[in-house]
Amino acid sequence: MKPQHRLGAAALPRWTHPVAWWAWALGLVACVSRTTNPLLHALIVSVAGWVVARRRPEAPWANSFALFCRLGIVVIAIRVVVAMILGGGLGDHVLFTLPSIQLPDWVAGITLGGPVTAEALLSALYEGAVIAAILACIGAANSLASPARLLATVPAALYEVGVSIVVALSFAPQLVADVSRVQTARRLRGRPHRGVRALAGSAMPVFEGALERAVDLAAAMDSRGYGRTRPMKPRDQFIARVLVLISLIALSIGVYALVDGVDGSWVSWSFVAIGIICAMVGLRIAGRRSIRTRYRPDPWALPEWLVLLSGWIPAALFIAVAVNDPASLTGQTSPLQWPALPAIPAIAVLMAALPGIVTPLPPGGGPASTGVASELRRQEVLS
Repeated sequence: MKPQHRLGAAALPRWTHPVAWWAWALGLVACVSRTTNPLLHALIVSVAGWVVARRRPEAPWANSFALFCRLGIVVIAIRVVVAMILGGGLGDHVLFTLPSIQLPDWVAGITLGGPVTAEALLSALYEGAVIAAILACIGAANSLASPARLLATVPAALYEVGVSIVVALSFAPQLVADVSRVQTARRLRGRPHRGVRALAGSAMPVFEGALERAVDLAAAMDSRGYGRTRPMKPRDQFIARVLVLISLIALSIGVYALVDGVDGSWVSWSFVAIGIICAMVGLRIAGRRSIRTRYRPDPWALPEWLVLLSGWIPAALFIAVAVNDPASLTGQTSPLQWPALPAIPAIAVLMAALPGIVTPLPPGGGPASTGVASELRRQEVLS
């Protein structure tokens, strides 16, 4: 009889906690917001795409990354066109000249048309790349984190708000799935599925599918008792409201002091800590009014901690570099020069690729997960 080789628990496919994926993506967003270097933006988007390719599950909402990347390209194109129209001829290297329009005196300072310079276009390209990279990071989180599982992690006091946010976040993945379904149906029927004609013919079926999902969601929420609450003591209601109010005031003061760069950062962080603690206690008390249970909560283990750290350690390094050497994170447009790739931020971005290795494979996600499932089935047959 052949010996059986059991796979370790870490090799078994399971869902990674959705909060960990969103925390990782927000860490990348923090990195993007600290730099205008296009090489770093390209590296961040490449790392996010690699992690999505490695850990994307087989689900309709898992195709959001490509959609957000296309949306980012559209944003860059719009920003460049606006710069061409409202550039004002900043810079010395004139590429071409557009017909100019004379504006009235009450809009002095705004020009339409005129000389278009390489410096103005390059600056617009860098600014658009920031937004495009942020959209790519959000698309990566949408592709990796299940909206339904994300809703299960919302505190009970914020469940209604969480449902609204999850429905909003699932709009883009569902739109991708509907468009793909309609294009497949048109292709099978011999109708054009690409171009302007296909887009016009796909709009109505996609809109009809969105309405059907909205009606089904409303019926499902009503049948499951959505919005029902249990009575709560007036004293607990008062305490919860006071704690939430204190947390909002403390967080506002602390965040403003940190952003404004006020001296005495420990005071700012103290206000932030007080706000977070009061918010947690207040939401805990307010959650007693919610009639809600949690079925099979997602575990938070070592892979989730590694995902969290791989997103926020690069963000901390970017903040440190922005304070000590801000020029290395800036894309130079005047004078024109090729951007350099700074070593420390580049290494920090590469650290963000760690989730593609340390996280467990999602159920049914990719060829590696299929291989694990095949091995499990083979062992069951041998046993």
